[in-house]
Amino acid sequence: MIKASNIHKYYGELEVLKGVDLHIKKGEIVSIVGASGAGKTTLLQILGTLDELSNKEEGTLLVNGTETTTLNDKNLAKFRNEHIGFIFQFHQLLPEFTAIENVCLPAFIKKISKSDAEKRAKELLDFLGLSHRHHHKPSELSGGEQQRVAVARALINNPAIIFADEPSGNLDSESADNLHKLFFELRENFGQTFVIVTHNKELAEMADRKLTMVDGKIVDKATVSA
Repeated sequence: MIKASNIHKYYGELEVLKGVDLHIKKGEIVSIVGASGAGKTTLLQILGTLDELSNKEEGTLLVNGTETTTLNDKNLAKFRNEHIGFIFQFHQLLPEFTAIENVCLPAFIKKISKSDAEKRAKELLDFLGLSHRHHHKPSELSGGEQQRVAVARALINNPAIIFADEPSGNLDSESADNLHKLFFELRENFGQTFVIVTHNKELAEMADRKLTMVDGKIVDKATVSA
């Protein structure tokens, strides 16, 4: 599902990623942990094609069967929209839009019809326990509800991979626990692969594998025991 080889990332003279190699299988839930500044979010952004590696001539990034380093900007944006979903610490919902409208946005970018997009959005919101919140704006939702709307938005185009960056970092403990369990329900129901950067120890240990980053490198790829 994801095969990354020799991933380097520089910001000026600062080397943030120092030759990362990574293989994630279809349907895996993988957590990435490490101290602040270890390179976790930078790696996630590169794997999710939001940023590019600095050594495109030597490094490779195969995502869902496509070598993404060879795509131009237009094709990369299309690939990202069709194959990848994102969940961030701060939900990044548009405040002027309702829950359904926020969820539909990636589908509209994909040129899915309004009726089909809204039907799928309602199905996802209902699945996530938000059947009574379809037409509420973000300011009318709790933090946990906002994050579930963001999850629905990530799922709207049936992506193969979900990348999550500190998805429960802004939630209370109960909402965080519910979100963590939800990831496994989604894997069970929709078959997605999850790559999750987190400081939450419970979520990290729930994953199929926990990758530990130190100083721009993955130093441990332990399989988490059941």
